[in-house]
Amino acid sequence: MNSAIRSCEHPDALKGVGVLNSHEGGQGRKKDDQSRGPSSSHLAYSILDIPPWYLCIFLGIQHFLTALGGLVAVPLILAKDLCLQHDPLTQSYLISTIFFVSGICTLLQVFLGVRLPILQGGTFAFVAPSLAMLSLPTWRCPMWTLNASLVNTSSPEFTEEWQKRIRELQGAIMVSSCVQMLVGFSGLIGFLMRFIGPLTIAPTISLVALPLFDSAGNHAGIHWGIAAMTIFLIVLFSQYLKNIAVPVPVYGREKKCHTSKFYLFQLFPVLPALCLSWLLCFVLTITNALPKAPTAYGYLARTDIKGDVLSQAPWFRFPYPGQWGLPTISLAGVFGIIAGVISSVVESIGDYYACARLVGAPPPPKHAVNRGIGIEGLGCLLAGVWGTGNGTTSYSENVGALGITRVGSRMVIVAAGCVLLLMGVFGKIGAAFATIPTPVIGGMFLVMFGVITAVGISNLQYVDMNSSRNLFVFGFSIYCGLAVPNWVNKNLERLHTGILQLDQVIQVLLTTGMFVGGFLGFLLDNTIPGSLDERGLLAWNQIQESEETMKASEVYGLPCGIGTRFCTSSCARCLPFWPRRDHGGKAEVGVSQLTLCSRDSSAELPTGAADTRM
Repeated sequence: MNSAIRSCEHPDALKGVGVLNSHEGGQGRKKDDQSRGPSSSHLAYSILDIPPWYLCIFLGIQHFLTALGGLVAVPLILAKDLCLQHDPLTQSYLISTIFFVSGICTLLQVFLGVRLPILQGGTFAFVAPSLAMLSLPTWRCPMWTLNASLVNTSSPEFTEEWQKRIRELQGAIMVSSCVQMLVGFSGLIGFLMRFIGPLTIAPTISLVALPLFDSAGNHAGIHWGIAAMTIFLIVLFSQYLKNIAVPVPVYGREKKCHTSKFYLFQLFPVLPALCLSWLLCFVLTITNALPKAPTAYGYLARTDIKGDVLSQAPWFRFPYPGQWGLPTISLAGVFGIIAGVISSVVESIGDYYACARLVGAPPPPKHAVNRGIGIEGLGCLLAGVWGTGNGTTSYSENVGALGITRVGSRMVIVAAGCVLLLMGVFGKIGAAFATIPTPVIGGMFLVMFGVITAVGISNLQYVDMNSSRNLFVFGFSIYCGLAVPNWVNKNLERLHTGILQLDQVIQVLLTTGMFVGGFLGFLLDNTIPGSLDERGLLAWNQIQESEETMKASEVYGLPCGIGTRFCTSSCARCLPFWPRRDHGGKAEVGVSQLTLCSRDSSAELPTGAADTRM
């Protein structure tokens, strides 16, 4: 995304209210062997620092709220094709499960993976192939499940209808995750990235969200007025009010009780919008401004049709492996999800380098990238075992939050992982999000999918777009990624080879837009003659990095000295994901100050403030 993430590193910005000092030996702890190079001098806490416990908890909750929109959106998108659109209680179980598994995967990534402060959560890259698989004639929902008056959510027949579909998704995700682990832990990803450039990535990521316009439009179309208000509020908070500081009460040892300026809308633009739109639906419901007839326009915007979910949901519910039954496997589902795995891997690698730059860490070495992708594959395997209906990936939104808060400590993401685990166990939380009115969800989808599409297109900044070659590759890939799936969905009877399994594989792949567009982009970019500079590969592979602030082995090495002090045999060092020993000197100890950008809202950005573009 081309939006600037500004961090207030000018000395004047640290003299106002809202500044928390942390010296060595005080509430926060700095690593003795950390230097204060140019790339980390603007950080309040760098990657190896340990902030005070209360700050870790606060910022951990903030990361949870930043990822909230994406975490909740995935189960709600899949609900209709899983035959669960009239069963909000089960939707709440899926939301709680994805919270819980995301917490586990976040902790695994921080301790054993790439070891950068990066959150893990559900991925939209798996949504399109999942919907393509569920659209097969075998898995289409029976007509009676679409009628709320005919659905008895407690009946064994209905339970089996949705559980057999999610078990099919589980099996496909588990097998595909093994491919991702193989690509990561074997070091194969380094070889593949030689051939994957911006002209492959741009159509792939753009087509993750573009085909979902129908789902977003159907949700918003329940009541366009409420959806438009949700969109307006999200845009208002995230774009127009992001630099407006809100006074909040603060207690400190020096000033005791006082007020501090907090950039609320810059950090939480989505949650207030959802709450206000939710409140509007509640007011319209109790005043009977919304119709009571189930077939009337706007009925699904009422808040009382899902009101019993909160009372039915348990206070505490522990998600467990195999909670929906034994997973099943089909060839078509596996091939479709593998296409999503490729897209997720490419996006995650970009997130690793962006995160490293923001937290003042050296560029991730190959062994760390390999380990990170492998652990993401393990996370997808766990997601399949637990039955989230989705996989896991690194969250770009939370990488951006690091630039805003100027706190790049790993311990903050550890706290965020623990918050996700607690939210997954606390059943009422998932139930609350499952009761969000449908048009409010639709408004959120329209904004979110638009941003994802823009993120994909932004990769073209590395490419010479004055080249007719590049214009052809990107334009043709995008157009075919929309046209081919549309034609296949309308002409399924013409895809007939006589082998049922092969027919299903072809149908799933050709109805997954990001596979069609990404494959064509990959094929054309690597076969049509063009220079490395013209294709954007030189700029893509060049890492813009200033002076390193610490040794790479300290950041990306495994915990407890594994690979550097222990398990240092020659056989272990041959593994592509095993850390390498690095010999370097000691670094200096610094003094840190933390501010939540507490400058006057009317003031301009001070001279010398960092302007970090993602």
